[in-house]
Amino acid sequence: MIIYGGLFLTALLAATILPAYSEVLFTGLLLQGHDPLLLWLTASVGNTLGSAVNWALAVYLLRFREHRWFPFREERLGRAQRWFQRYGVWSLLLAWAPIGGDALTFVAGLMRVNFWLFLTLVAIGKAARYAALIGIVHFAG
Repeated sequence: MIIYGGLFLTALLAATILPAYSEVLFTGLLLQGHDPLLLWLTASVGNTLGSAVNWALAVYLLRFREHRWFPFREERLGRAQRWFQRYGVWSLLLAWAPIGGDALTFVAGLMRVNFWLFLTLVAIGKAARYAALIGIVHFAG
């Protein structure tokens, strides 16, 4: 169980702004012969919950937007909002992407995307990524 707990924590942290890569651990555990379904479920849930942390952090921080220390200026917020409005909530299916995926989940929080819709779309994308990794490892090895 420690192995799956470690994978869960790594996947959760990898979805936040912290530098972590759950795919390496996930693939290594697959190659060691651990249960692919349990690995898939553990990594998918952990990574999705990590994205939910980004969403919640953005919603929380938004109330401080008038403070000088707020990390995003109004023009950057406006640009992010326009981008998100252009591509819409369906772009959350790409939250698994190594470049921009974490920022996308943060912007969704800033845009106050409905949490359950957010969670559903992000979970689909992240679960599909881990399923693809299982397929790649299975067919390659």
